[in-house]
Amino acid sequence: MFKKILIANRGEIACRVIKTARKMGIATVAIYSDVDKSALHVKLADEAVAIGPAPAAQSYLVIDKIIDACQQTGAEAVHPGYGFLSENAAFASALAKAKIAFIGPNVEAIEVMGDKIASKTFAQKAEVSIVPGHLGVIADTQEALKISEQIGYPVMLKASAGGGGKGMRIAYGPQDVEEGFTAAMSEARSSFGDDRVFIEKFIENPRHIEIQVLADSFGNAIHLCERECSIQRRNQKVIEEAPSSFLDEKTRILMGEQAVALAQAVNYQSAGTVEFIIDDKKNFYFLEMNTRLQVEHPVTELITGIDLVEQMIRVAAGEKLKLAQSDVKLNGWAIESRIYAEDPERNFLPSIGRLSRYRPPDEMAGKMSIRNDTGVYEGAEISIHYDPMIAKLCTHAPDRGQAIDLMRDALDSFVIDGVTSNINFLSDLMAHKRWLNGDISTGLIAEEYPDGFIPKLPNKTDLLNFASVAAAIDHSENMRKRNISGQLPGKTVHFARRRVVWLGEGAKAYRLDVEIVDEHGPLIRIRHFDEKAEFVVECAVESTWVSGDPLWRGVLDDKKLIFQVRPILNGIRLSHGGLDQAARVFTVHEAEMAALMPIKQPPDTSKFLLCPMPGLLVSLAVEEGQEVKAGQALCVVEAMKMENILRAERDITVNGIHFAPGEALAVDDVIMDFS
Repeated sequence: MFKKILIANRGEIACRVIKTARKMGIATVAIYSDVDKSALHVKLADEAVAIGPAPAAQSYLVIDKIIDACQQTGAEAVHPGYGFLSENAAFASALAKAKIAFIGPNVEAIEVMGDKIASKTFAQKAEVSIVPGHLGVIADTQEALKISEQIGYPVMLKASAGGGGKGMRIAYGPQDVEEGFTAAMSEARSSFGDDRVFIEKFIENPRHIEIQVLADSFGNAIHLCERECSIQRRNQKVIEEAPSSFLDEKTRILMGEQAVALAQAVNYQSAGTVEFIIDDKKNFYFLEMNTRLQVEHPVTELITGIDLVEQMIRVAAGEKLKLAQSDVKLNGWAIESRIYAEDPERNFLPSIGRLSRYRPPDEMAGKMSIRNDTGVYEGAEISIHYDPMIAKLCTHAPDRGQAIDLMRDALDSFVIDGVTSNINFLSDLMAHKRWLNGDISTGLIAEEYPDGFIPKLPNKTDLLNFASVAAAIDHSENMRKRNISGQLPGKTVHFARRRVVWLGEGAKAYRLDVEIVDEHGPLIRIRHFDEKAEFVVECAVESTWVSGDPLWRGVLDDKKLIFQVRPILNGIRLSHGGLDQAARVFTVHEAEMAALMPIKQPPDTSKFLLCPMPGLLVSLAVEEGQEVKAGQALCVVEAMKMENILRAERDITVNGIHFAPGEALAVDDVIMDFS
């Protein structure tokens, strides 16, 4: 067994590998770029080696620097994680030449299966059903247009060396090809150092289901059943689950057998994933084989109890698999939610900055378990240079319904401040009817959230709950203040106080009474009234919340609820179940005075193109003085390895352009102005 391994990666996957290596008694070496000097994976590893500037092309993608780090530290093997060089045959070859073990498959398997064009050709020869398309490399936009017409729209433009949704575009017509081909090549070049792009038919409303395989160098191979990865945005997985609620046992067996046969045909070893798309009639097609550990591997580990990283290390060290197919037993249901630094309410634009508060839910094991794989900590920086993932939150329970309920509570308990996150969006997804019914496809987010995430309007029960919790928090704060000043008598008293709660930016008013049941206890009674001061409903509220706690945990009429609490000017902001409400609690007189205050109007920015995220201006699509139609591209901004096309929202004329391609942009920088 190895005594020391180097992890050629960063972030949560580097931390994940370190965790298993430590359990196995193996020392670890981290590598880091200049901006990652204080990263969590650097802190966790036994040793760390600096490898260069922030851009991945100058650090994490430079093979010679990684080999030098191995030789400096005496690392005997390298685990590549996912992304970066994980599916790079030249990297595996260079390690072999330096007599350093690669914790992954052999070079031949990487060359065939790690390349999407070569893998489809191989699968076709092996009589595996593949998606119709053109498997050759596309030279330029004109050839891409010609081939797309031959295949028939819609088509998928896909980077040959891609993964993680990078270098992928769906084209529904010629304009999409013209814009998407160049963007796909550019993303592929910056993310993988390989700009080859191919085209295949885009199968509409498919499910994305993948089979986890595990093989050794002695010809043994098994599968660990499937993962459902259909909840995606821009070809990037957002929620994964295992097993799939869609597959029947017959289809599950056929897909598993085909995945194992493909792995054996290519003489695969290590952990790998065979990905399929499957239509509503359960016809499945080979998509690609990922010759690495997948981002979503934790859900497989949770339902099988098998540590995939440990198995990869043991296979790379020359050990035989000790598991047979009959040893693989499924236990319960697991769900993974990817927590990203992005703003769903601004069409999922990336968000960067320092994590001023990072409080994930407590991990727990047992019949109901929570697992959080992360590469950050409170005070860490989310950089513009890398993927915006903050964490992978997983829940495991006896069945799907319980796993979903546990995930909803876990998301409500996940506090992130300093950057915008997608937690409210994930919470909304967890309550979506299509998700709950298992009626999902890769197009669900695009279909149900076409304009990004627009939070649903709270219903009557939601509003009453928010008002009750706001009043309970105000009551707790007032009790604390009175106890400090000694205003209350020392014996138990029973009385009620009338309060008015304003909810939301529209300041909808709720009149209610807060009655103390026990001065020194957590229980209060709240009576709600309508605008005419007529009684509506009563609820009992019990909580041990104390001032400053970012989470309010309590019981409203026997229902356990969790709210996130953030202070705002003259009030608090409450978040729960994908809903977010500003709340201000007044006495009746204060409410009357507050209603007379003027409302500040936001400035008119319709004549400016403001940069919605920190990034790099890649290109301009217009000139000064040019007339532009609504929907036309204005420029391309790159952030976190993704290129974002900014478009005109109305017919305009470009007056002035204030930045040039190659310049860095901050949030709300004025890129151009209009008339």
